[in-house]
Amino acid sequence: MDLTHILAFNLALAAAIASPGPAFLISVKTTLTAGRRAGLAVGAGLGLMAALWTLAALMGLEVIFTAFPWAYVAVKTIGALYLMYVAFGMWQGAREPLAPTDVKPAHHAFWQGLMINLMNPKSVLFAAAVLVVIFPANMTLLEKGFIFANHLVIELIFYSLLAFGMSTATARAAYLRAKVYLDRIAAVVLSALGLRLLFGK
Repeated sequence: MDLTHILAFNLALAAAIASPGPAFLISVKTTLTAGRRAGLAVGAGLGLMAALWTLAALMGLEVIFTAFPWAYVAVKTIGALYLMYVAFGMWQGAREPLAPTDVKPAHHAFWQGLMINLMNPKSVLFAAAVLVVIFPANMTLLEKGFIFANHLVIELIFYSLLAFGMSTATARAAYLRAKVYLDRIAAVVLSALGLRLLFGK
């Protein structure tokens, strides 16, 4: 493993993180509604679980999902239902004004971020595919640990920048003006992603 492998992995990772998916939507929504601290916390949960999926792929967990398809289907189904549950809550609360009592504590945001990525088994399959293409076979345990740490750092940097950017007074004011529409759009997108996860291969 050398620097070119890490650079290639980081480019693929940056493209995956920035793509509009449930993790990105939850990060933005949490920061806008609950503030920077909660945004940083949800990003930490998302990033940690994503990096752990990469570590799982490095350790060969995708082989288990391939050997036992029911395990993959079970995790995928629970994940899809969880996404739709979160979407339902967004839709219901779209017309409710944002009050200080509605703000969720940072530890709740962290666990929500962790759960969003935990319930997406496609992450380990994506990681496995990227790792096979980019990195050489028979890497040492130290090299695998470095890839995990590198992934975690990239995730934390991205979500921290997103939290700082979306927690500005301008961003929050714009969100509050269009809260009903933005919440319902986010709910529809999350539901669609949940259905895609549920019925996709």
